[in-house]
Amino acid sequence: MKLFFMFLIFLSCFTTIFAETRTNSTEINLLVYNTHGLHAFFSRDYPSKRFPQIGKLTEGYELLLFQEDFSYHQTLLESLAEKSIIFRSDDTRSLPCFFCQGSGLTIISNFEADWHLKNKEEAFKTCSGWLRGLNDCFASKGFQLLLLESSNGKRFFVLNTHLDAGRDTLDREARADQLQQILTTIQKETGGEALIIAGDLNLDWEDQEDRSLLKEFMNDLGLINPGKGIQAERGWPILDYILYRNGNSTTLEVLEIGEDIAFQNDEVPLSDHPALFMKFLLY
Repeated sequence: MKLFFMFLIFLSCFTTIFAETRTNSTEINLLVYNTHGLHAFFSRDYPSKRFPQIGKLTEGYELLLFQEDFSYHQTLLESLAEKSIIFRSDDTRSLPCFFCQGSGLTIISNFEADWHLKNKEEAFKTCSGWLRGLNDCFASKGFQLLLLESSNGKRFFVLNTHLDAGRDTLDREARADQLQQILTTIQKETGGEALIIAGDLNLDWEDQEDRSLLKEFMNDLGLINPGKGIQAERGWPILDYILYRNGNSTTLEVLEIGEDIAFQNDEVPLSDHPALFMKFLLY
């Protein structure tokens, strides 16, 4: 009986501590979105009309990770909230290329001013396709790694990326090399901190080879895929992911994950990719 009462006391203390921890948590809304921001000649629609609408919808999120933010970045900026902080990957190249694009990666933060944010970026060393495949080499793809620290000292990292597209062997080999480059940087820079990796990975979960590649990457970093089984409203294959892990001193508790169907106009989507969101607690 004495042991039973001791157990009840321990359980009560643990529950109280856990409840206080959750009370001190911060709720964060994150969105990952391939904006299909090629010039209208290539996108074959009206991005100059889509991007202001996308910009307005960013106000509902603390953190947004965009890919293919190429030709209409300024249009996007004009429609963002005044407090938004923008991290856009450097578009410079070592060689001149008239038809080339930058990385297309943009991170938008709507956190309050008491958050500390530090961003670094890295270009991929490998690509597949100049005049074949999906011509990925015309974009200087890579990744952004953002360190976020709240006013109460909770830290976590977020990585935004866009991997090589295409379905042949060389494309898959390029993606494998790019994931290895991300892995190396993550292991060097983040230690045991909490981590979110998100973006257009161009890995189809229904493809066995793609799935094996993704699973190996996730296992190496201890990542969880909370969006497994998500179905896009329009039946698009899911190539975009939000993966995460908890840290030594910071926990991410996923509350909700799915597609934000507000990213459309008169039932016409604002991109050719679903807008995936994750709502989570940070404590």
